Amino acid sequence: MQLLDTPASRPQTDGREAGRAAPRPRPGVFQRLWAGRRSYLYLTPLMVLLVAFVLYPIFGSLIYTLYSWNGIGSPQNFVGLDNFRQIVHDSIFWQAVEHTFVYAIIVVPVQLLIALVLALVLNNKKLRFSAFYRTLFFLPVVASPAVVGVVVQLLLSNFGDTFNNWLMDVHVIGRPVDWLGNPTIAMGVIIVVGIWQTLGYNLVYFLAGLQTIPEDVYEAAKIDGAGRLRTFRAITVPLLRPVGLMIVILAFIGSFQVFDIVQVLTGGGPYYGTEVVNTYIYHLAFGGTMDTATQPDVGLASAASFFYGLMLIVFAVLQVLIFRSIAKRRGAGPA
Repeated sequence: MQLLDTPASRPQTDGREAGRAAPRPRPGVFQRLWAGRRSYLYLTPLMVLLVAFVLYPIFGSLIYTLYSWNGIGSPQNFVGLDNFRQIVHDSIFWQAVEHTFVYAIIVVPVQLLIALVLALVLNNKKLRFSAFYRTLFFLPVVASPAVVGVVVQLLLSNFGDTFNNWLMDVHVIGRPVDWLGNPTIAMGVIIVVGIWQTLGYNLVYFLAGLQTIPEDVYEAAKIDGAGRLRTFRAITVPLLRPVGLMIVILAFIGSFQVFDIVQVLTGGGPYYGTEVVNTYIYHLAFGGTMDTATQPDVGLASAASFFYGLMLIVFAVLQVLIFRSIAKRRGAGPA
């Protein structure tokens, strides 16, 4: 027997309950912007500087990629996409890309491991003079990379009381080493200096991440009898993972922008053995390397800059996708 749908058979609802169940209309875009007007007002100076000194030069130089221009006067020789074709078929450019990726792949893992160990030590409340040690490890970041490069170059030079003499005095080496004249050794020197000079950034990031972990969690693990290694694996690593992933992305982006140390120490030499992408672009724009002088070509340098920028964007997107995939797999796995 089918029941009839009559007003008497329908559940009686109170008007107030019906009003509560009705969803509130979502505020529009302009309403949300107006609600946060003070926040946007505070961000206005930063946005003006960003547009004036970052976005405008980037998009303003895009037109130069279509010209062969030495930077003097106004560009006249229109070449279309020939600059991009020349960059893609330039073996020195791909060699510079290889050196840049080698630098980043070695510097980032080693630097992050050292920074994490130091952060765990310096985050210990029982450590005396921790503020002094934090300042000491952050000092290389404050120093100019160009000044650091000059000092290192003087230490490794083949005249005066140099690093070679010190090593021979303690019988580590038997004869002087050409630290900056051998491409393999010179690249190793650049990597070591890069790790030391930018270590402070990641150390501060890891310290900030460790200080966000509640102390109660460590106390509960200690009561349960967990040792230091078990506490690190079960508490520190999982809670530090979101911050750590962002640190990894920022560290790779910073490593791909290496320029000052390479330019001061070797200028990309010897024989393009330490040329990275930023020094390659610099030499195109301002005329050759320390070994060879060529005609400046701002259009070619702009094309190389844009092409390399697209490569970094693709790499950054791949990083984010890989990290998200790893996070989803761990979240879906057994607890």
